[in-house]
Amino acid sequence: MKAYFDYNATVPLRDSVRRSMTGAMDLVGNASSVHSFGREVRKKIESSRQRIAMALDLEAKRVIFTSGATESNNLALKNFRGRVIASLIEHDSVLKVRDDIIAVPVSADGIIDLECLERLLSEDANKQTLVSVMAANNETGVIQPLAEVIQLAKKYGAYVHSDAVQAIGKMNFPWHTLDMISISGHKLGGPAGIGCLVINPSLPLIPHTKGGGQERSYRAGTENLIGIVGMADAVEESLKDDWTQTEKLRNILEGLISEIDPNALIIKKETNRLSNTVVLYMAGVKSETQIMSFDLKGFAVSAGSACSSGKVKTSRVLEAMGFNTEKSGQTIRVSMGVSSNFEEINEFVKVWQSIYEKCSNTKNKYLNKNRGDNHEFAYGA
Repeated sequence: MKAYFDYNATVPLRDSVRRSMTGAMDLVGNASSVHSFGREVRKKIESSRQRIAMALDLEAKRVIFTSGATESNNLALKNFRGRVIASLIEHDSVLKVRDDIIAVPVSADGIIDLECLERLLSEDANKQTLVSVMAANNETGVIQPLAEVIQLAKKYGAYVHSDAVQAIGKMNFPWHTLDMISISGHKLGGPAGIGCLVINPSLPLIPHTKGGGQERSYRAGTENLIGIVGMADAVEESLKDDWTQTEKLRNILEGLISEIDPNALIIKKETNRLSNTVVLYMAGVKSETQIMSFDLKGFAVSAGSACSSGKVKTSRVLEAMGFNTEKSGQTIRVSMGVSSNFEEINEFVKVWQSIYEKCSNTKNKYLNKNRGDNHEFAYGA
């Protein structure tokens, strides 16, 4: 069996997106040209912008197309005229953008420390401030209290940016209440190389790419028509996804793994998190060993962020949550999609246990007491 459990890294291209992009390939012309060919391309781009805005309940003028969330995060933070406060578990494209970012710690569950955030906001309330907090963490799936963050920020006259890459389509939120939002196409079943930054037009933002006047001069360069069309379709379709079944699968997976090793679950079940993400710890077995073992059995899983040039690194996010280097280096992330099924979960748990039996230093009490070699895992709908 082959099963793709790395949806937080990238989502398979949707059929509807493929069709939309194929149709866009028949158009020719530069959107900045004044002839009819150029005007037709411009019309398609603006229509896509409007579709994304309507899907997220935003004004179309707030949507700026970029090459992806990394560029969006850079555009939002790099040249902001003021101080930037961000949670300690943000993506590297947030935390590494500036040397002067003020980091806010998180709890053992990965939730931003709101008391610390308010203290930082109050210390220099007269200075222009941007708070950057991701909607949901890419490694753990933990959902941040964005509404409370926005409330605190507004209390002290600060702006709020959110990297919403993992959250769009998976959780409901009044996105229009944020000043800036970073979105990525390929995380939604769209093409790679396209994204957008939702901006607050009154926010003091300096373009980091200059040249033409494209994207209202926030982002110069000829627009990626095919990617933009595909992204618009992906955003709309993602909002139709039903994650109810995926959440059931996640709960079943966690229940079965907990029977094998009660200490395997990194994130508590009661923690508010995305319905598709599980972080598992296997004592004594390095993350890369687990990933390779699963890969040999046909399962795609990951360790931490996928934006590390193909390297398996110790999770900075888990360390920020209080896990030591050894433990954070023995975890994997399982992220499912709406098409994931019970058979895949069943087989995954078998493979996890086989690796656990073979490699882990922890005694498998569950196996000795409850299972025979031919026992099939039971699950409900």
